[in-house]
Amino acid sequence: MKVVIAPDSFKGSLSAHEVAIAIQKGIKKVDSEIETILVPMADGGEGTVQSLIDATGGRLIELTVHDPLFRKINSFYGIMGDGVTAVIEMAAASGLALLAGGERNLLKTTTYGTGELIKDALNRGCRHFILGLGGSATNDGGCGMAQALGVRLLDVNGNEIGMGIGGAGLSKIGSIDISDIDKRIKIANFIAACDVDNPLCGVKGASAVYGPQKGATKDDIITLDNGLAHFAQIVNQRLGLDILNIPGAGAAGGLGAGAIVFLNAGLDHGVDIVAKATNLGEKMNNASLVITGEGYLDFQTAYGKTPFGVAQLANQKNIPVIAIAGGLGENYQSLYHKGFNGLFSILDKPMTLDEAIENASALVEAAAMNIFTFWKAANREYLKK
Repeated sequence: MKVVIAPDSFKGSLSAHEVAIAIQKGIKKVDSEIETILVPMADGGEGTVQSLIDATGGRLIELTVHDPLFRKINSFYGIMGDGVTAVIEMAAASGLALLAGGERNLLKTTTYGTGELIKDALNRGCRHFILGLGGSATNDGGCGMAQALGVRLLDVNGNEIGMGIGGAGLSKIGSIDISDIDKRIKIANFIAACDVDNPLCGVKGASAVYGPQKGATKDDIITLDNGLAHFAQIVNQRLGLDILNIPGAGAAGGLGAGAIVFLNAGLDHGVDIVAKATNLGEKMNNASLVITGEGYLDFQTAYGKTPFGVAQLANQKNIPVIAIAGGLGENYQSLYHKGFNGLFSILDKPMTLDEAIENASALVEAAAMNIFTFWKAANREYLKK
């Protein structure tokens, strides 16, 4: 009998790999002979790098880059076990978590550091890239990233605009010179993990929808939206690409659009990208059960989060799916109609959040043991076959 264990992280508590190990321990306490396949998962956001290097035997690369306000910081990315696939979370260099509350300023913040991560990976021989677009502190259309890779942004007089361009600088662009972009980009393959379908501009665009949570005022949003629209116009005029209404172009403050323009990237759902990179579907073959989970499950889980992606893949193979979570939230019962056969919280008694976090590994292990004890008993006749 084979059980595939494919959880996301319990953010602020356990990595996806640690969750998977705890579930495995719980199962083995019930039956040490059960074959368990561990596939740490993620959805393209925080934890994607760790999940993919854990799942493939890869390595973490640490380096110094520029943060959203162009200050030098320590950052990271991963190289998967194949040695040529880089996994980059843009948030590791250009993320909102890198700024204090009063520092959030989309008029100034840049994706330059994300470009530096890409360049370092190119220097190390990587030619395949997975770029996670979640958690951005930026609204520069990926122009800062492009500058780090050799693109020159010029004003109407042909003068180069300063490095680390922010959202306010987009309206100054008169032309885009890509002649000096890193030549290795043309022979590399990029795919961006994008779990939103927002266009670049307008009421559903990057600035209007995500600007407020990144500190933008109403006046800022108008400036930012106009800047992205101007950028799209220049791209259309100079490079012949129409990016204005591409679904997902507005992800990460327009980095979705920038990835298309400067990296020739494709956009895909994060969990689907990770599932392909880890060969999750193949590993599910002949499995009797799939166990997934993350820190919190509610009705929004079905909007493309990791457990839902795992469940969809398992459903295609007619394999039962159980999800384990730190907590079960609003209308989580709707997930029973979305491909899940069981939904369980790890909490076994009233406790504070701090207590749950401190004891998360033991709680996950105990929950897995209890769940699998029942599942094995309920499927006794099946298991005799």
